[in-house]
Amino acid sequence: MTDARTPMQRMLAGELYRADDAEIQAAQADTRDWLVRYNAALGMTPAQRHSLLVERLGAAGEGSEIRPPFHCDYGFNVHLGRGVFLNFDCVILDVVRVEIGDGTQIGPAVQIYTADHPRDPAIRRDGWEFGKPVRIGRNVWIGGGAILLPGVSVGDDALIGAGSVVTRDVPAGATVAGNPARIVSKGA
Repeated sequence: MTDARTPMQRMLAGELYRADDAEIQAAQADTRDWLVRYNAALGMTPAQRHSLLVERLGAAGEGSEIRPPFHCDYGFNVHLGRGVFLNFDCVILDVVRVEIGDGTQIGPAVQIYTADHPRDPAIRRDGWEFGKPVRIGRNVWIGGGAILLPGVSVGDDALIGAGSVVTRDVPAGATVAGNPARIVSKGA
């Protein structure tokens, strides 16, 4: 039995795909064009920039803001709740869904990765990759320079210290810090 799905459909499902597919390359090109416009919009009002976010992102809740420069692979896999704030120079590799809950604040130069690669070097050498979704809850604070790896979930009200590398799920209300990030407080 053959898989009749396109590489894009396999990518969005978090399965192995090759990024050199024409449809995937076209989506990346469209996003690059949008990023040129968005990253030139620093002088615009937050409301004007929000209108640009609505053009490309999967969701951009009321009052959500991303300060340029911003970088992503596709944009349409990024879902922002209401009042979400991303500071300057954030990167989201969104080959699959990234969900950021209401009121979450993300510091400058934070990186969120969904893109992953096979551990088998032969498969990796042939250009295959896959994605694992990232979910960030409501009212989370992520300090500048933090990195969230593919597949992690961050619970509501959690805090992630600046420069932390989040390799596993963060419980609701917990504070994590370090590389790899470890729980330093379980919260209230």
